[in-house]
Amino acid sequence: MGAWRPLAGPSRQVALEILLDGPLSRAELSRRVGLSPGSLTRLTKPMVESGLLVEVEGGPTDARVGRPSQPLDLDANAHHFVGIKLTADSAIGVLTTLRADVLASVERPITDPTPSAVSDLVVQLIDELTVQVPGGTAITGVGVSLGGRVADRTEVRWAPYLNWVDVPFGQLLAAHTSVPIVIANDLTSLVEATHWFGAGRNAHRFVLLTIGAGVGYGLVVHNRVVDSPDVTLGLVGHHPLLPDGPRCDRGHRGCALSLLTVRAVTSQVGAAIGREVGYDEALDLAAKGDPAAREIVGRAGRALGQLIAASANFTMPELVVLGGEGVRLAEVAHDELLAGLHADRHPSAAEVPMVLQPADFSEWARGAAVVAIQTFVLGTE
Repeated sequence: MGAWRPLAGPSRQVALEILLDGPLSRAELSRRVGLSPGSLTRLTKPMVESGLLVEVEGGPTDARVGRPSQPLDLDANAHHFVGIKLTADSAIGVLTTLRADVLASVERPITDPTPSAVSDLVVQLIDELTVQVPGGTAITGVGVSLGGRVADRTEVRWAPYLNWVDVPFGQLLAAHTSVPIVIANDLTSLVEATHWFGAGRNAHRFVLLTIGAGVGYGLVVHNRVVDSPDVTLGLVGHHPLLPDGPRCDRGHRGCALSLLTVRAVTSQVGAAIGREVGYDEALDLAAKGDPAAREIVGRAGRALGQLIAASANFTMPELVVLGGEGVRLAEVAHDELLAGLHADRHPSAAEVPMVLQPADFSEWARGAAVVAIQTFVLGTE
């Protein structure tokens, strides 16, 4: 199969429908894109001949001709992508198919956060994952995500966890590899992955909330990600939740950052029991009934429920997806989360469906791969 050049008009819509939901029968495609069967056949014939689309067996019998129809699909293994998520101290990479199925993963520590050293590390991860591509074919594209603001899919304007300002990171990487690379904000990438290939792919309106080093908020409305430079600022982290709660580093009392982040939970539990603890240990102590840990984790769970309620009250989503490395809080403090959610919702309001993503940085790396997939399929619009 040759390179997938960005399509336009009905061809793009057909390709996207099959990419996201295929295989699909021609009748179903006709219904989705609003084309007559004849027009659809004329449109898809060159796409099949070029290898972009393939006909698969197993469709229902076509009553017009008395034989099984052949649904259209694409070969998800015809192209492979690498996604890399950069944190303050590690780089996590995944190898995926065209449908973002993860085939391999790798993680390496960031011992030197300077841009040149990190670019060398990213290239190393790309090379390690490339050799794992089935059949030894080349990588089609690479996505790299990080917390901060990115311009033109290549320049990192601001990355607080790495202490970068105005770093031409895409250019640094391009000097060492010929594979097309796109740089993106990590939260936006995760929202895109959730939208195209995750829990939100059939929802026209959903919210993604993440808890970890920070607190993130993403929104999809009318089947499109709501994007803005302000997404990179983590503004929802300063949403007030507990009037007499602890203060964040900006002096806000009881905001989401002061209650929900991994650092907030571990520092508060550690102070309460008189020693340092890791995040999982803090949650384990709470789950086992330690009074101090139980109170702090329970308070955080209730605050998370209130944050979910606020997002639901303002945007009325069909679904709320919870993610991030701290998402286990939603399980350990499940009862408190529901109490906080219901306290800030009208008794007659609909229940808010919630889905938890894996508490794994590879999910963020997969998001970076999805941005590369989108760039490959849609172009740089």
